[in-house]
Amino acid sequence: MKKLLIALAASTTLAGPVVAEMLELEKEQLTFGFIKLTDMAPLAVAYEQGFFDDEGLFVTLEAQANWKVLLDGVIDGTLDGAHMLAGQPLAATIGFGTEAHIVTPFSMDLNGNGITVSNEVWAQMKPNIPLDAEGRPQHPISASALAPVVEKYKAEGKPFNMGMVFPVSTHNYELRYWLAAGGLNPGYYSSDNITGQIDADVMLSVTPPPQMPATLEAGTIYGYSVGEPWNQQAVFKGIGVPVITDYELWKNNPEKVFGITAEFAEEFPNTTKAVVKALIRAAIWLDEDDNANREAAVEILSRPDYVGADAEVIANSMTGTFEYEKGDKRDVPDFNVFFRYNATYPFYSDAVWYLTQMRRWGQIGEAKPDSWYDEVAKSVYKPDIYLQAARLLVDEGLADEADFPWDSDGYKAPTPASDIIDAIPYDGKTPNAYLDSLPIGLKGEQKIIGTDVKG
Repeated sequence: MKKLLIALAASTTLAGPVVAEMLELEKEQLTFGFIKLTDMAPLAVAYEQGFFDDEGLFVTLEAQANWKVLLDGVIDGTLDGAHMLAGQPLAATIGFGTEAHIVTPFSMDLNGNGITVSNEVWAQMKPNIPLDAEGRPQHPISASALAPVVEKYKAEGKPFNMGMVFPVSTHNYELRYWLAAGGLNPGYYSSDNITGQIDADVMLSVTPPPQMPATLEAGTIYGYSVGEPWNQQAVFKGIGVPVITDYELWKNNPEKVFGITAEFAEEFPNTTKAVVKALIRAAIWLDEDDNANREAAVEILSRPDYVGADAEVIANSMTGTFEYEKGDKRDVPDFNVFFRYNATYPFYSDAVWYLTQMRRWGQIGEAKPDSWYDEVAKSVYKPDIYLQAARLLVDEGLADEADFPWDSDGYKAPTPASDIIDAIPYDGKTPNAYLDSLPIGLKGEQKIIGTDVKG
């Protein structure tokens, strides 16, 4: 009866009278995990707006303590799927850390992260930062402004500690990218040393996202890379200053994904498509009419069951602005992107970028041919499932044909130098040439032996 009602409801959509062909679901009751970050929004919106219900899905959303617990839950079946770091399905599939074949049929968002430093560090950086015409710090801010501060700490015998959320997180790779672009070595991993601090100028360590501000305030770390609302929380608490957003670091960079096991996708194909349909609708809702629904999304996310931060803090970035120093609020309309620019399509080129960063910093210890990057990307990212779900939505009048890249080969056009902070372009089809173009990091046949780069 529920499926009949859903089909009838679909007949009043914007595309005219359409009766949806309801999927025969192999599994209707599902539990999805998430971490308390604003980019889990598609899951919360799909639930609160009834998009899961429309597909005949009975979904429970459960916050997880940290990214490892979340991944373990998906692998052992406690969770049917989850809001994941994009690096997690890739790392698990290639056997870095916990080994399992995880796939993603849906990319959750673009941008959404920042790098924050303590007030003390910011005061030491400011003399190294040029000012704009209005007397404000000129953005984007290069890590070269941080380099003299790091050198000062070194001279005093103090390690310069910064936090990131997980070894295969976007935040780790973005923080490393920013540091390296400014001439600072963020350190290497090896099979014998998984700290990621080999030969490092800046010592990076893991801190769960909601704990970042408190850890900064305690002085355990001097800065961190994290998603929202935990950069803006530092501003509101008066304990730190976000120095750069990932939009400034790499315009419209990929962020989280929705991850499931390959076994789940194979055993429950219709259920998987139904989930993706609901998530696409949520992403559309979040971005439609020039972000008209963002205030409503902020209210949803501020609830304790989701992110649980003050609505004012979440709104500071979620509604198209971003505050750096207290009072220095600037327009950043694309800080959070959920649907436009094909944000939800799982591009192979996004997967390849994460793999290049794993190789760059030694998490992938041996050189790999370009074909390997392509094969791994295609084993994890599943645009075919995504497009099947999108086609159903278009046929039901719930999405526009023009909003999906039907003819894509899975690779974005190369990212131009102008969109990246170090002015080094990125082409996902030539990963080794890209690695060779980066001044700091492993390239070619190089590997870490002991504490040295060899080769």
